[in-house]
Amino acid sequence: MSGNQYKGHEVSCCIKYFIFGFNILFWLLGMALVGIGLWAWSEKGVLSNISSITDLGGLDPVWLFMVVGGVMFILGFAGCIGALRENTFLLKFFSVFLGIIFFLELTTGVLAFVFKDWIKDQLNLFINNNIRAYRDDIDLQNLIDFTQEYWECCGAFGADDWNLNIYFNCTDGNPSREKCGVPFSCCTKDPAEDVINTQCGYDIRAKPDSEQKDYINVKGCVPQFEKWLQDNLTLVAGIFIGVALLQIFGICLAQNLVSDIEAVRASCFFT
Repeated sequence: MSGNQYKGHEVSCCIKYFIFGFNILFWLLGMALVGIGLWAWSEKGVLSNISSITDLGGLDPVWLFMVVGGVMFILGFAGCIGALRENTFLLKFFSVFLGIIFFLELTTGVLAFVFKDWIKDQLNLFINNNIRAYRDDIDLQNLIDFTQEYWECCGAFGADDWNLNIYFNCTDGNPSREKCGVPFSCCTKDPAEDVINTQCGYDIRAKPDSEQKDYINVKGCVPQFEKWLQDNLTLVAGIFIGVALLQIFGICLAQNLVSDIEAVRASCFFT
């Protein structure tokens, strides 16, 4: 149909194959992310015991791969097959789904600005919940360690937040060797050390506050994250604007292709 012309109406091959090529990349990337998530779950035995998904007290980072990969797979499939087969239902689904995501992103951005204090409290609660579950999942542990190392922070608002974890709290009945300590990711980096000292945080919170800052990062991750946002505001805003423009561009192309297809079909019907 795309190669024929009816009363001046024809399907744009450029738009059609641009949408197809663009979305096939998203489709393949979505499948790859879902595959990584399933592989990670199989390594942790989740696939053999599905109920273990709800056992974690904190966030399982694998969920991020599964959700993002699933959304990209669905969008990529709808856009790719819809463009290739000139299926208006799939193309409309693609543009509507993309529009919903854009609206949710815009709404989230506005609400985050209006209720920034509430967001700050929820971020604190989120970090503390994951501190409690630090030893329960290796992926979660790696995520927290990466965050604390990258932002040079410790806990949500300070090192004492690690009292929430049963292995690191300072209670008298705690038999753990990590009692009154912090994870190694809280420690300040020594450029002379090539090998990470995973025991550098042992007993550190038993020292006076004035001495702790010589060994660990005493600032919390919430204020460090706020500082990072302020320092990189232009970059963050640019990324969000770029993603938004890309989504709007995809919606416009899909709607344009739908209009072309429907115009050609109408020409066929009345011919």
